[in-house]
Parts: sequence; structure tokens; C-alpha cells
Amino acid sequence: MYGDAETIRRILTEQGDTWAIVGLSSNQRRAAHGVADVLQRYGKRIVPVHPKAETVHGEQGYASLADIPFEVDVVDVFVNSNLAGPVADEAVAIGAKAVWFQLDVIDEDAYARTRAAGLDMVMDRCPAIEIPRLG
Repeated sequence: MYGDAETIRRILTEQGDTWAIVGLSSNQRRAAHGVADVLQRYGKRIVPVHPKAETVHGEQGYASLADIPFEVDVVDVFVNSNLAGPVADEAVAIGAKAVWFQLDVIDEDAYARTRAAGLDMVMDRCPAIEIPRLG
């Protein structure tokens, strides 16, 4: 498992409240849309990151992590596994505190690089499933 209970708790409660969600668009049928809604209901600020830079759930979107003009605490990744590694590297480059790869997003090399850079990381899990468990 990539992300023990303590790491999950720390990311969801201590790492900060600004979550960049890579792959979030206005398409309500996509999982990212629902997860972003749950995170907002738990007090997180969501930042849509998608090439279209759409506003989603009332939050301005950005085309890339590098375009976000403020600090991001957690980068939540909703892209195919073969695209996820570069996103994790960008998260390190912008100074994020943690990276979260969604269910079925798996890149063991990216996990190792991100952890070696000092960031917390969870892989193949969903924060919308985990956050209600914290009570």
C-alpha cells in the first residue's frame, strides 16, 4: 500500500487546505468533479488544473500547476498513470507539501521520487473515501 493511515490523516488534516486537482474540468460525469465537491464540503479550497483552465465549483481554473499564482498544499492527480509522474515532479517543483494519486493512478518511480524529495504521498486511494473516515 502506498500511503499508510498516518500519512493519509496527515495529508487530510495537517498539510493544508489548498488542493490543486489535476484533471478537474466542468464535466460532471468525471470522478474528479465529485471528489472536488466532497473536498469543498470538508473545508478544502480546490483549484482546478486542466488545459481548458475552466472555473469549476466556483473556483478559477489554471492550465498547469506552474500557472497557479499562490501556494498549493496538496496536488491531487486524476490523470492516467503514464502522465502522473511528470505531474508529481511539477508538484515538487512548485513546493507542494503532498501529492495524492487517485484510485488506479499508479507510478512507483514517481512515488519514490516524490517521497525522496520530502513530500508526503498517497497512491491508488481516494480522499473522498478517506476523509469521512477521519470522523
